[in-house]
Amino acid sequence: MGVVMKRYSPLEIEAQWQREWQSSKLYEVTEEPGKDKVYAVAMFPYPSGAGLHVGHVRNYSISDVIARFHRQRGKNVLSAIGWDTFGLPAENYAIKTGISPVKVTKTNIANFKTQLSKLGMSYDWSREVNTSDPEYYRWTQWIFTKLFEHGLAYQKQSAQWWCPVDKTVLANEQVEGGKCWRCGSVVTRKSMKQWFFKITEYADALLEGIDDLDWPDKIRTAQRNWIGRSEGAEIKFAIDGGDQVIPVFTTRPDTLFGATFLVLAPEHPQVAALTAPDAKEAVEAYILDSQKKSDIERMNESREKTGVPTGAHAINPATGEKIPVWIADYVLTGYGTGAIMAVPAHDGRDFAFAEAFNLPIKAVIEKPTHETTEETYAGEGILINSGAFTGMRTEEAREEIVAWLQQRQLGESKINYRMRDWLISRQRYWGVPIPIVHCEKHGAVPVPESQLPVVLPEIDDYLPSDDGRSALAKATDWVHTTCPTCGGPAMRETDTMDGYACSSWYLLRYTDPRNSTAAWSENPVSYWLPVDYYCGGDHAVSHLLYTRFWSHVFNDMGLLATKEPIKQLVYNGYINAADGQKMSKSKGNVVDPIELVDQGYGADALRVYELFIGPYELDAAWDPRGITGTYRFLNRVWVLLQEYHQTAQDGTFADTPALQKITNKTIRKVTDDLDGLRFNTAIAALMEFVNELYKLKLKGMQGKEWRDALEALLQLLAPFAPHITEELWSQLGHADSIHTGHWPVWDESVLKTELIEVAIQVNGKFRGKVQVPEGANEAQVMEIALTHEQVSKYVAGASPKRTIYVPNRLLNIVL
Repeated sequence: MGVVMKRYSPLEIEAQWQREWQSSKLYEVTEEPGKDKVYAVAMFPYPSGAGLHVGHVRNYSISDVIARFHRQRGKNVLSAIGWDTFGLPAENYAIKTGISPVKVTKTNIANFKTQLSKLGMSYDWSREVNTSDPEYYRWTQWIFTKLFEHGLAYQKQSAQWWCPVDKTVLANEQVEGGKCWRCGSVVTRKSMKQWFFKITEYADALLEGIDDLDWPDKIRTAQRNWIGRSEGAEIKFAIDGGDQVIPVFTTRPDTLFGATFLVLAPEHPQVAALTAPDAKEAVEAYILDSQKKSDIERMNESREKTGVPTGAHAINPATGEKIPVWIADYVLTGYGTGAIMAVPAHDGRDFAFAEAFNLPIKAVIEKPTHETTEETYAGEGILINSGAFTGMRTEEAREEIVAWLQQRQLGESKINYRMRDWLISRQRYWGVPIPIVHCEKHGAVPVPESQLPVVLPEIDDYLPSDDGRSALAKATDWVHTTCPTCGGPAMRETDTMDGYACSSWYLLRYTDPRNSTAAWSENPVSYWLPVDYYCGGDHAVSHLLYTRFWSHVFNDMGLLATKEPIKQLVYNGYINAADGQKMSKSKGNVVDPIELVDQGYGADALRVYELFIGPYELDAAWDPRGITGTYRFLNRVWVLLQEYHQTAQDGTFADTPALQKITNKTIRKVTDDLDGLRFNTAIAALMEFVNELYKLKLKGMQGKEWRDALEALLQLLAPFAPHITEELWSQLGHADSIHTGHWPVWDESVLKTELIEVAIQVNGKFRGKVQVPEGANEAQVMEIALTHEQVSKYVAGASPKRTIYVPNRLLNIVL
C-alpha cells in the first residue's frame, strides 16, 4: 500500500475550483432547441444583513444538487439566482440609521454572493436579477399597467390595520393582541384608498389548476383552503317593522328552518341603521373593542364567544318567525355577506354562542343513532321540523329549498370565495412606485411604457407621515408631474407595491434577464418554462398563488404559452437549532455556514451533511457533530483515490465480479434516489459503497475495473460534493469538468440474476407477490406487478391515484 500523495485540504481546493468555474463560465447556459432542458431554481432570498444560516443552505443545496444531477446527465440546465430586495427591513434600518436602503441592499447582496459562491452553487450568474434595480422594476411597473388596462388593477377605499408608530398598513398576521407585532404599539383601523389586483376573477381557474400540479398535498390543500370556494345560497332576511333586508350566505340552506338568530360582523354596513336607541351605547362600545382584534384572533374557536344584541329582529323566510339580530366578532366581513344565519343545533360556533347568551336551539336534522355527540350534529341526514321538507334527505333538500326560496324571490344559488382581491398598496418608501398619476380631469392614468421606469427618488427622510401617506409624498418635485393624457397638472401615486409583485414574475425574467425592450421574449420563455423544479420552504400560499395568478393572466393576454409556471414544487422542511427551536438572530441560536466552512470542514462536507440529515421535506434539528462525520466520509474518498494513484495499475483485479456488482448496484440506487429526490438515502448508498471499496482494496486495486469504480464513485458524489470530486476527477487525468455530461449507467446484466420477492397491495389489501431485481425502482416494480393475475384483476385497467413503495419489500397501489 503506497503513501498518500496529498492531504485533503477543502479550503485550498474549493477556492481553486470556484475561481476556475467562474473564469470558464462553466454554468452559463443558452437555449438549445431540440435538447432536453431542466429549469431548477430555489426561491430567491431577501438579502438581510444577517446573512445566510445553515437552514438556508439546505434550500439552496437541494436546488443545486438537482441542477448538477441533470447537467451531468447531459441536459441543458438553467439554475439562476436573484435578490428580493424591496421591503420593510431595509427601510426601517434607514429610518434608524439614515443610511440609504440602496447602500444597505448593495452591501447585503455582496455578502450573500460571497456566501453562495463559497458554498459552490452552480448558478448562471449572468442571469442575476435585483428587484430594486430600475431595469427590473421597470417591467414590474409595465405589468401593473397591463393589469390596469385589462381591469385587473383598481383602487378603492378600504379599512386596514394601521400602526401609528411604524406608520404603515399591517396584515392580519402582523396584529397580535391588538398590537403591532414589531413595535408593540396599539393598532387602529384606518380607512384608506388602496390599490388591489383582481385575483378573485381567476378564483375558479386557479382552483381547477391545483389538481394537475406536481406539488406536495399540504401545499395544494393550503391553496384550496385559501381560495375557499363554497357552493350554497344567498338568503334574504327581512327586518321586522322596516324595509331593510339582510342578505346571508350559507352552504347549508337545508338547515334554514333551524335558524334561530342572525349574527352580523361588527363592521357590517347595516349595523348602525338596525341598532335600537337603547342598544346604541353597547353596540358602539363592542364595535370599538372588536377593532383591536385581528381576524385570526376573532376566528379562534377556542376563545369565549362575545357579542351584543342590536335590538332588531329579522324574519326567518322559511318559518315566518321573528329572530333576534346580534353582532359578534366571530363573524367577518371578508367572507360571504358579513352576516350569518345561526343554526346552533347544527354548528359548533353557533351553539357556543347560543349557550353563552341563552338563545333558542332548534334541531332540524335527525341525529343518526350511531352519532355520539351530545351538542351539535353537522352531518347529513333526514330533515325534521322543516315544514313540507320534513322527511327529505338534506342533500336533496338543499336544492329543493333554494328553488322554493327563488320562487318567492327570497334567495338564490350562490358561489362564494374566501379569497379576497390582492391588496398591493404599501405606504412605505422602499418599494416599486405604482406607475399611476392622478389627474383632476382624467382621474387615475397609467404611466405610458415609454416613460417607464418611474424611478424611486432619493430622499433624506424615510419616515412615513401621520396622514397615511408614504415618505414619497415628501418628494414634492417628484410627486408633481403632468398627465400623460392631457398634459395638465397631475400628482404621482405615492403608494408603493407589495413586495410580492416583484417576486410574482422573476422566474420569467431569469429566462431573458438582459432584455431591454421587453419583460421577456417568446423564444427563451417558451423554451425554459415551466420551471421543472422550484425549491423552497416558505410562502406556501401567497407567493405561489400570486405567481400562478400572473401566469394565468399573461397566458390570457397572449404573453405566455403556459398557464402554470411551476411543474414540480420541492418544498423542504426547516433546519432548526439543536434544541428544536427555530433558528433566529434574536434567540442567538443561528449557525453561520461560512464559519463552518472556514474552520476547515469545507463547503462539500456541509452540503453533504445538510442533505444527509433526513428526508428533505421534514424538519430536522442541527447536530454540530454531523458535519464532522461527513468530513470524515469525504476524507475517506480522498484517501481511497490517493492510494489508487500509488498502486501499480497493471494486471487484473482478483475479485472483479464483486467490484462490478457493488459499483452497478450503487449507480442504480443513487440514480433512482436522485430521480425521486431521496437525497439522504443516495448519500447513505455512497457511504456504503465507500465502505465496500475499502474492504475490496485489501485484495489490491489493479486493473480497469478499479478505475471504472472510482470514476463512478466521483460521478455519483459530484452533485453533493462538487469541489472534491472535480479535484479528484482532474487527478485521474481528465481535462474536462466532471459536472458536464458525466453520469454513469449501470449494466443490468451484472444485476439481473439477483431477484427478490415484493408484496403487492391494492388499496392496502394484499393481492400477491412478484419477483423483481433487487433494488428495482417503483416504476419497474409497478410494471411487473400489473402482469400478476390477481393484481391486474383488482386494478382492472384503472389509473392509480398514487402508489406507496417500500424498496425491496412492498408496493401499495391506491386507486
